[in-house]
Amino acid sequence: MHGLGNDFMMVDNTSGDINFSAEVITNLSDRHFGVGFDQLLVVESSISPNVDFRYIIYNADGSEVSQCGNGARCFARFVTQKGLTSHNPITVETHSSVITLHINPDSTVRVDMGKPNFEPSSIPLIEPEVQSTYFIEGFEMGVLSMGNPHCVLIVEELSTLDVTSIATQIQASDTLPDQANIGFMQIINRQEIRLRVYERGSGETLACGSGACAAVVHGVEQGLLDETVCAHLTGGDATIEYQKGGSVFLSGPAEFVFEGQVNL
Repeated sequence: MHGLGNDFMMVDNTSGDINFSAEVITNLSDRHFGVGFDQLLVVESSISPNVDFRYIIYNADGSEVSQCGNGARCFARFVTQKGLTSHNPITVETHSSVITLHINPDSTVRVDMGKPNFEPSSIPLIEPEVQSTYFIEGFEMGVLSMGNPHCVLIVEELSTLDVTSIATQIQASDTLPDQANIGFMQIINRQEIRLRVYERGSGETLACGSGACAAVVHGVEQGLLDETVCAHLTGGDATIEYQKGGSVFLSGPAEFVFEGQVNL
């Protein structure tokens, strides 16, 4: 499946009998010798009350992460299409929070991503106190968690930017012990941004839902953006809604590409 070109291998493991090693995930993620994907998304059963599923996310390098907004939209359509639930909205627990997924009549999905977290110890970020912006490796940026860590840099022009070089330099900083996803935001006007994201464990992707949320949150907090923003990502457009102090909502498409079987 894919959400705005951010592509995923979706697996139903509600029976609990599949185990993925880092080596297996890395082999499967290879676009020439495997299936090919940015992240592997696994549907598991939940034992928590009033929660429909557990949502497990692995990067292409086999590392596990706690949040993926584009993947969450694909997750909602997958469990519905496969008859795993008839609920709408669908309640899903990740390693960091419980999120709510609502499938709209046009098959787009609106995700309640929860509230952003600015506390450095929760990101994690080695800084003594919350600041509106931080300087890391000589670059000014906002840093926050959307269930996973994000750095957001505001730039004048995206098209000519060496995203990989800057992002890997920032990710290597000792102030980001778990690294982070690095977003580069070009503000078009108060309702529109352009965004490129270099994701930890995957590199630059065509879209990053939690990264789009983090970018808009930073823009709103800085007084640069309105409460509803269209984010133009390389793979397409997503809509983000955020009011200071509230939850972040991410809306956009989720598409099926193909189905198959693979021997692990």
